[in-house]
Amino acid sequence: MSKFLGPIRQLGYVVDDIEAAMKHWHQTMGVGPWFYNPRVPIEDYRYEGQSYDVHNSVALANSGYIQVELIQTRNDAPSMYRDFCQAGHRGLQHVAFWTENYDADLAKMESEGFRQKMSGQVGANGRFVYFDREAHPGTVIELSEVMGPKGRMFDLIHKSSENWDGSDPIRPFPDLSAI
Repeated sequence: MSKFLGPIRQLGYVVDDIEAAMKHWHQTMGVGPWFYNPRVPIEDYRYEGQSYDVHNSVALANSGYIQVELIQTRNDAPSMYRDFCQAGHRGLQHVAFWTENYDADLAKMESEGFRQKMSGQVGANGRFVYFDREAHPGTVIELSEVMGPKGRMFDLIHKSSENWDGSDPIRPFPDLSAI
């Protein structure tokens, strides 16, 4: 258990080819099914306090209790994913802690010296923030709010992985307004 915010719930990998990465993870690693969104709708996206229009493709699947996230940047908007790639890295870029007490947990992290570098929101009660402090070269901490539709989607992804038989390995993200 982490000293920060409980257990790590997600491992985020930045990849050059998300389709090939999903194929590797489900065919070689047996992880899936993958829920894929070619352009995640991020609201109020900020990098170093400035607003940008990012285009990221994301795929999510669970391996047991841990969610695996694959991320491919599709434009050159400033982001920590872009920075990671420009530094010559590929692979594990962040670990995420999930929270239902976003404001309190954000305040706790900031009181421990963590500074917001990248933030936004995916659906109602789906805020997220990445902190500028690297745990080791290239890997940062994300705090992700899971109170609303995003949290229900994460539950659906986890349930879909239980006893998954390998069929239908790549699926579209569910409509957040419908869950």
